[in-house]
Amino acid sequence: MPLTGRRHLLIFYPLIVDRWWKMILASGLLLLIIAGGLGELPVLFPNMGFMWVENWRLWTIAGAGIISTLFSIFLITVRKKAYVQAFPDHFRIITPFLRLNVSYRRVRRSFTSELQQLFPPSKLSRWKREMIRPLAKRNVVLIEMASLPIQRGTLRFFLSSFFFPDQTAKFCLLVPDWLAFSTELDSCFSSWQDSQRQVPGHPYSSTTQSRR
Repeated sequence: MPLTGRRHLLIFYPLIVDRWWKMILASGLLLLIIAGGLGELPVLFPNMGFMWVENWRLWTIAGAGIISTLFSIFLITVRKKAYVQAFPDHFRIITPFLRLNVSYRRVRRSFTSELQQLFPPSKLSRWKREMIRPLAKRNVVLIEMASLPIQRGTLRFFLSSFFFPDQTAKFCLLVPDWLAFSTELDSCFSSWQDSQRQVPGHPYSSTTQSRR
């Protein structure tokens, strides 16, 4: 088993980004059309009574449209850049806006479950229900921790609510090959625990346990 696992795509991330980039792109294009219309209509139809709009207002609207359009293009390029990866002493969650290393000292266990058991469709909003319907029977990897690495509110700013199955310290990770990721994570976590048993005085240490 390699010391470091493979990068596993976080499926929820591109699903959420796909929803947002389309909305942001549509908003950006609409703002550009509005800016162009406000600037050109009084020139093209001078007798129609269209009001002249100050140039700074037009540039403000156009600028917002350009920024929105560019940001949507950025989201398209990074939509599949979110992944989770197991390492010898931690696992890592990476998104375009978040780099999170979680030490195995914080981890209690990992296990699997069906997505629909964690997020019953009847309790979801319409758009969330439609999004996970094709994935409802997929297995996810749940990582239970003593506590979250950073405040839940901060994590929710960067991660979808689907990463949090309940109010306890858990991560819900949906990846294309759940079995491979689960195996890599368990192997790295077990190896880390074994290494800690060789450290005198550590809670996992066999020396410490023999004294209890």
